[in-house]
Amino acid sequence: MKELVKLSNVSYEMLEVPLLDQFNAAVQQGDVIGVIGKNGAGKSTLLQLLHGDRTPSNGQIQWLRNGLVTVMVEQETQSHSLEDAIPGEMKLLEKWNVPSVEYSQLSGGEKLKARLARGLAKGAELLLLDEPTNHLDESSLNQLKNEFAHYPGTIILVSHDRYFLDEVATKIWAIEERKLIEHKGNYSSYMEVRKQKRLTQQREYEKQQKMKERIEGQMNELTSWSKKAHAQSTKQEGTKEYYRKKAKSMDKQVKSKQKRLEKELAKINAEPVGSEYDVRFSLQTTNKTGKRFLELKDVSKSFQNRLLFKGVNLTIQHGEKAALTGPNGSGKTTLLKIIMQLEKVEGEIWVSPSANIGYLTQEVFDLPLEQTPSQLFYQDSFAERGKVQALMKHLGFTTSHWTEPIGNMSMGERVKCKLMAYIIEEKDVLILDEPTNHLDLPSREQLEDTLSEYKGTMIVVSHDRYFLEKTTQHRLVITEQHIEKQLDGTPSHKEEGEERRLQLETERQEILGKLSFMTPNDAAYAELDERFNELTKQINKLS
Repeated sequence: MKELVKLSNVSYEMLEVPLLDQFNAAVQQGDVIGVIGKNGAGKSTLLQLLHGDRTPSNGQIQWLRNGLVTVMVEQETQSHSLEDAIPGEMKLLEKWNVPSVEYSQLSGGEKLKARLARGLAKGAELLLLDEPTNHLDESSLNQLKNEFAHYPGTIILVSHDRYFLDEVATKIWAIEERKLIEHKGNYSSYMEVRKQKRLTQQREYEKQQKMKERIEGQMNELTSWSKKAHAQSTKQEGTKEYYRKKAKSMDKQVKSKQKRLEKELAKINAEPVGSEYDVRFSLQTTNKTGKRFLELKDVSKSFQNRLLFKGVNLTIQHGEKAALTGPNGSGKTTLLKIIMQLEKVEGEIWVSPSANIGYLTQEVFDLPLEQTPSQLFYQDSFAERGKVQALMKHLGFTTSHWTEPIGNMSMGERVKCKLMAYIIEEKDVLILDEPTNHLDLPSREQLEDTLSEYKGTMIVVSHDRYFLEKTTQHRLVITEQHIEKQLDGTPSHKEEGEERRLQLETERQEILGKLSFMTPNDAAYAELDERFNELTKQINKLS
């Protein structure tokens, strides 16, 4: 395949802080490259460098084909014009059921589809996509996979969606410790290779540490012999000259052996395996008492002459954890706004006046972007400020983030800033609209663990079914303009197939977690690997 772009020792600094360090990689025609890394690692910055929106601090990006057309679809934008759409774009908008309304009136998934439709329709030779799977339901994800399969150009996408990357990526670019690791294959194969490399590195390090201890022991022993010989040369009466010569001879032997041992030590260059990126936080609640949190009576809502739902009767008790599900554009975010009394509605709505609610929107532009965390989370006492800074560290922030404007942060870091507010304020009700969007995998997993132990009331919108399975007990399903409450996870007849798929994916995820701690030589590896492949086949049949 022909090379389109070559990165040679590309580095980038942001506010004089190194972000990307000496990247070397190549983009070949027909590649589908998945860019992965923790929040703030520089994934979006890398796309911006390739798009020409930023200039490398050092190094060079070589375009090996004159006039190469490059198009970028950003992960979030505050505005997007739906006018003057080209024919291919109109076809995709219609295929994806994106309504012809103002961009601001679209749901999060519809907004993303509108941006993707324009990017895909241009047929650029190099298409850059920043988090193209956020907000999308299962049907939309399958449609996007199909578009990828038939796309004539080269694609570079940033994503935290493990399954999507496994199905579409031909190459992985992983950003770790400011370095770029290039891997030919999908996400799972990269993680397997990475695991084996870490195991090999750790074994080599331990082996060399033992060698180092042995060599240092020999050098200490030689030094001790030399000192002993010199001590004897001063004590032996009548034979001092003999022992003095013997001591000098011993010195030469010691120095000769020390030089040889020092050369062996110089060969020891294995580094210890770095600790895995870790995110830790917890959510406390004020444990409000009372039975009901929310009650809707005969609620109906239309939007731009489009009926979202009608005749909704619904009660949420304190302590319930409910997943709000439905296809893109069905009204999930609108329902959350109704609960927060941010939208007018037909019918009656009652919300407990004592409820201390934390509402996490899916927007990333509703923070004071000009402020820094030190300003946003201002604390009077030194001790309280220390707690906030410790929390930031546990969320994966560095010391420099404390005085960095939020507008300079990645989308995932902005979401973490919003979560910090609820961690600090101890809300007893959480209403979360796509909380896992933009979060890296360690942050998602920690959020799963935290919300599963949270004692308060919770309503969550998410398309991540594994996340919902782990954190919620009931489901509120928007279907055919009605909202059906399904208790104890019991699926409706229409969703039995979808429920079965969720169970299979949950089991597959658990097996993947076990396999990540094994090697092919482990006794249980073959059996688990066979089960993983069987589950994948069953899931594909249900798609």
